[in-house]
Amino acid sequence: MAFIKLFRKKLEENYAYLNTIFESRNIEWGVVTKLLCGNKIYLKEIIALGVREMHDSRISNLKKIKALDPTIQTVYIKPPAKRSIESIVRYADVSFNTEIDTIKMLSKEAQNQNKIHKIIIMIEMGDLREGVMGEELVDFYGSILSLPNIEIRGIGTNLNCLSGIMPTQDKLIQLSLYKQLIEAKFNIKISWVSGGTSVAIPLILKNARPMAVNHFRIGEALFFGKDLFTGETIKDMHNDVFKLYSEIIEITEKPDAPTGELGESGVGNTYVMEDNTDLGVTSLRAILDIGLLDMQPQYIEAEDADITIVDASSDMLVIDISHSKKGYKIGDLVSFKIQYMGALYLLNSDYIEKTIG
Repeated sequence: MAFIKLFRKKLEENYAYLNTIFESRNIEWGVVTKLLCGNKIYLKEIIALGVREMHDSRISNLKKIKALDPTIQTVYIKPPAKRSIESIVRYADVSFNTEIDTIKMLSKEAQNQNKIHKIIIMIEMGDLREGVMGEELVDFYGSILSLPNIEIRGIGTNLNCLSGIMPTQDKLIQLSLYKQLIEAKFNIKISWVSGGTSVAIPLILKNARPMAVNHFRIGEALFFGKDLFTGETIKDMHNDVFKLYSEIIEITEKPDAPTGELGESGVGNTYVMEDNTDLGVTSLRAILDIGLLDMQPQYIEAEDADITIVDASSDMLVIDISHSKKGYKIGDLVSFKIQYMGALYLLNSDYIEKTIG
């Protein structure tokens, strides 16, 4: 068996820390829940924190959030697909947009549903994912300003999501200038200037954020307490809200090198035998009841520092326990710290039990 556990107290403390940071600076923020893959047990935990705004990139997850609490403001955080327009308007109060034709379809559908649909215009600022080009922004904004049943909630940008471009102070100042330009051009007030995700938290802590940038979407920092500039854990936050546990199903002393004619493995790997390989070397290996169907080994780390991950097949993980002092036996659980992408795989797997500690 294998399961992932969410530690409620650590989640509550991470949330309280972030909420204090944002409230003390008059910043609005929402929790990005896409990591949870629509798991209702964990979504309820987020709602129980007092969260009133939740962001996701899957409309099916927003539907679940609305079923749990219709009063929560739901935000769809990627440009809507044409075939999802009806569902976007029904389950997302706000959506991120970059295409005029899409916004016109949202307008028409919002009229059909007798709703006001809010939109954020995303601006391309160097990371080369979604976003309207800056030189086209004024014309873009003007073309949608009077669309019925559409409220332009604000502007935003995504950084560090594709090309690794960081949200520096200069980038956020540039975003602030777009706000000033639009407000002056159209004589309107922009409510949200959404400055990005968890990667921007170090700037906020240093008070390097332009005051006009007043909204953020936070996921990784809440669940992993990570400073994405340094890779370290933010002081006073927890990096282990989630842990993975997997059961040992075999322990055997085995050679370090395979024997026989080498070919491509079932997962597409080929073992390379070095000329100086000592075929007499052995190690104590354990097999865990989890595999590539559920996780990627590069995104997990055994809490026992003396364990080495060897490799994985589709449904088994091989580890070297030769140097461990814990005396593992069949049926024992091995615990792992998880990185963000590792949790994403695990939480998306139907084969991994989800629990709360």
